[in-house]
Amino acid sequence: MGLQETRIESLPFVTAELNYLAPTEGKPRTYAYDPPPGEPKSTNLPEPHQVPIFDGRAHAKSFSLDREGFELVRHPTAVKDFYDEAEIKRVYYPAVESFMRATLKADRVLIFDHTVRKRVEGAPDIRGAGARQPATRVHVDQTLTSGPNRVREHLPGEADELLKGRVQVINLWRPIRGPVRDAPLAMADGTTVAPDDLVASDLIYPNRSGETYSVKYNPSHRWFYFPEMTADEALLLKCYDSATDGRTRFGPHTAFVDPTTPPNTPPRESIEIRALVFHRA
Repeated sequence: MGLQETRIESLPFVTAELNYLAPTEGKPRTYAYDPPPGEPKSTNLPEPHQVPIFDGRAHAKSFSLDREGFELVRHPTAVKDFYDEAEIKRVYYPAVESFMRATLKADRVLIFDHTVRKRVEGAPDIRGAGARQPATRVHVDQTLTSGPNRVREHLPGEADELLKGRVQVINLWRPIRGPVRDAPLAMADGTTVAPDDLVASDLIYPNRSGETYSVKYNPSHRWFYFPEMTADEALLLKCYDSATDGRTRFGPHTAFVDPTTPPNTPPRESIEIRALVFHRA
């Protein structure tokens, strides 16, 4: 069992604004480059809602990747410079693959990309131009379509066989420096998210299209965060799961502005790894 209702009511919380998906005609879409003439950059527009975000620290061990869709884990790292691409791939990728294999009891793990983020006040979020801004809309990185497509994209010769087993897309998110007091990450309890809350949305690149889930507001959603995460801690986030046995398959999450953040707090710096996780059929 996860956290009981009575336990949740007793947890400390902050009330903060989360950006859900505003109603839109047609499938929401966002261009990852300058859009064609006359086209808006995005039809994926925010609908802000004030929601309680509960402090999960006291019951961190109660959360489960398969139930709520996220877990807080201890994960020290030997990486000295997370802005060094070569060091990330040489040192961090193998360590994370090994950690995920052991923690998730997986047969195989394949990291397919990573994103470094640093909040810069007022700066645009530009893909492919160094560190990205924190993602400030409620979303899931993959969908029913794009999850399996990741296998076909990155392991085309093995995809048919691998897709016969259980496939997950799991993110490992961590602070580069801590404690994190600026733009922390909030995670929705997957057991409170209805399938109809998830809206497939196109992310259009010059040479391909991706698909993520935007999320419609639902007052039943229950949100958690872990204040003051250190650089030795990380979050496992479920972005896709092929299993249909009642586990949480998609975990909505977002950065948010914590109203209790002290003035002049250093901007959040973080890195997220995205990995395919395989279990044999």
